[in-house]
Amino acid sequence: MRQSFDETTDPSFGAKHLPLVRARMAEQGLDGLLVPHEDEYQNEYLPEANERLAWVSGFTGSAGAGVVLKDRAAVFTDGRYTVQIHAQVDADQFEILDIVDPGVPAWLETVPAGSVIGYDARLHSPDALTGLRRAVEKAGATLKPVSPNPLDLAWGDARPTQPAAPIVPHPVDYTGEDAAAKRARIGQAVADLGADAALLTAPASLAWLFNIRGGDVIRTPLPLGQAILNADGSAKLFLDPAKIANELPGWLGDAVELADPDAIDAAIHALSGRTVVVDPAQSAAVWFDALEAAGAKIVRAMDPCALPRATKNAVEIEGSRRTHIRDGAALTRFLHWVQTTAERTLPDEREIAEALERFREATGELKDLSFDTISGAGPNGALPHYKPVGAKIRRIETGVLLLVDGGGQYLDGTTDVTRTVAIGHATDDQRRMFTLVLKAHIAMATVRFPAGTTGHQLDAVCRAPMWAAGLDYDHGTGHGVGSYLGVHEGPARIAKAVNTQPLLPGMILSNEPGYYREGAWGIRIETLQVVTPAQPVPGGERPMHGFEQLTFAPHDRRLIDVDLLTPDERAYVDAYHAETLAKIGPLLAGGVQADPAALAWLQAACGPL
Repeated sequence: MRQSFDETTDPSFGAKHLPLVRARMAEQGLDGLLVPHEDEYQNEYLPEANERLAWVSGFTGSAGAGVVLKDRAAVFTDGRYTVQIHAQVDADQFEILDIVDPGVPAWLETVPAGSVIGYDARLHSPDALTGLRRAVEKAGATLKPVSPNPLDLAWGDARPTQPAAPIVPHPVDYTGEDAAAKRARIGQAVADLGADAALLTAPASLAWLFNIRGGDVIRTPLPLGQAILNADGSAKLFLDPAKIANELPGWLGDAVELADPDAIDAAIHALSGRTVVVDPAQSAAVWFDALEAAGAKIVRAMDPCALPRATKNAVEIEGSRRTHIRDGAALTRFLHWVQTTAERTLPDEREIAEALERFREATGELKDLSFDTISGAGPNGALPHYKPVGAKIRRIETGVLLLVDGGGQYLDGTTDVTRTVAIGHATDDQRRMFTLVLKAHIAMATVRFPAGTTGHQLDAVCRAPMWAAGLDYDHGTGHGVGSYLGVHEGPARIAKAVNTQPLLPGMILSNEPGYYREGAWGIRIETLQVVTPAQPVPGGERPMHGFEQLTFAPHDRRLIDVDLLTPDERAYVDAYHAETLAKIGPLLAGGVQADPAALAWLQAACGPL
């Protein structure tokens, strides 16, 4: 199986590793050290060798930060990981705090005056450092860049080796645009900013721009490296030679020079006197320091690949449609298995996640999971980012709700879908809450909006049915999704937090409202949807964008209280189920996913409410 269900850390990590880090801090004259979750590439999901926060604290969540002082330490995360962080981190070694309130800056304001707090400039963006520096200075302390990183020195020979997965071409049949055209287009965007070149450090931008994919990051086909793109479309790409497949130089073409990562310092020095675009939110501070030292003029702007990457072209959208139908057939076979075999045998959460993975493998086209499957039974389903590992794994029981959130990586697209199902009979309370979440989901699926609308502005549309009932959920409503890239992709999102990026045609975003009753069960409904071009509205005056649904798999009708739905909402569910049957049914009728029993079950599951 691709997914591991073993604990990779334990709470003893703090007691074991903090003294080692503090000893190395003392050697460099430091009173403190910032330990972000992010690595040199600002990744959300990290290679094992870059899991610094996990090594020092034991916490393995995908969002967090730590601070180590001489006599105390703290680790921070958000509400998704509250239960996990208390289980993984020794509270005698670390204060365990919320990353928003009080947050890292507020905690840094309490450090003793005169302290010297170190940071690794490779691991922090300039934007992230701004607030941290302000807080440290408010305390009368100093923030100091350090190299080498004391934590890396403490980790020493026990640290895993850096990944060296092969980097391979990603054909234009999937990308819809050859790399030369992309380089010319982005080069022109760089010129339009008044710059001579752009320094690209985001692995997703390298993958998209050069039409390549790698395997350096778990669950995401990313190549780790950097690139300098010139305004004329020529480029220098810095990759570990051990990763370069034989066909890669020919694929990249004569206008792209491959270089060893050690050569980037000289390449940056050669930018002296030139104007260079760098993203202060995504690129590490070390690159800004190097460019300034070289005498380059810096234009601080969004990575010029970010928006073109997020706005999928027609080929990528069609690929995503194919991917979701294929993946939807696998998910439908799984849901049939849950309602037949699993309701009888009552497997545990690991066995449930493994079953879903087997159905995805049976497509014959799965390259990887898009993230580790969340399989939460009963109270574990009330933890939005629960991961079934070790002693936390529960067996399902009759009467509980099962929340399963998973996805796959395929050459033609990336999927992410959540379904909540009843194991046996659903209570009236469970049906009410599920239906309220369904109403919120439908509100986002059917919304129309004018050009210039942001996800922040739409977020309340989704939450309104739940707010009316005095309910809410403490996570975002939607995130961007890549095309055989990251399952979380910027710059757009749908959330309470302010985001100024308008939603544009071709952007793929999730729609995932939820409800979580601590200690009992959780509910989430998630599909992916793509922003459609603005179209006239009958009787209206302005064209409006909307969403096309990409994910197709039935909802558990045993959890739907039809009386709580409006006529329009009932019509939506019926139409969605009819389309699900039309798209998924043929794959279950014949081919590699043929499953007559699942087809018969789907036909019943997709009948009118």
